[in-house]
Amino acid sequence: MNVFEIIKTVRLTEKGTRQGTSYNQYTIVADPRANKTQIRHAVQDLFKVKVTKVNTLNVRGKDRRLRTKQAGKASDWKKAIVTLKEGDKIVLT
Repeated sequence: MNVFEIIKTVRLTEKGTRQGTSYNQYTIVADPRANKTQIRHAVQDLFKVKVTKVNTLNVRGKDRRLRTKQAGKASDWKKAIVTLKEGDKIVLT
C-alpha cells in the first residue's frame, strides 16, 4: 500500500482540536488493513513530521435508518491517534 491508500483523511472535531493544541495529537482515518508502523511511516512521509507514538482502534459502523423501514449500516473504519514530536505540527487548512 502506498501513503495515499494508508491515510484516508485527517478528522477535524472539537475533541481533535483540543488534543492538537494540548497534547500535539492528531486523529487520522486510516485503512483498516494498515498497522501502526505503516501509519507512522505514511504520516512522516506525507506531512514531513516526526511521529513519537501511534494509537489505533477499530470503530464499528452504526446502524442507520433514513425515513424508511429498510435499515442500513455505516461502514467500519480505523482511527489512528498520532502523537508528534514537540514543535512539529500538521497544518490542516
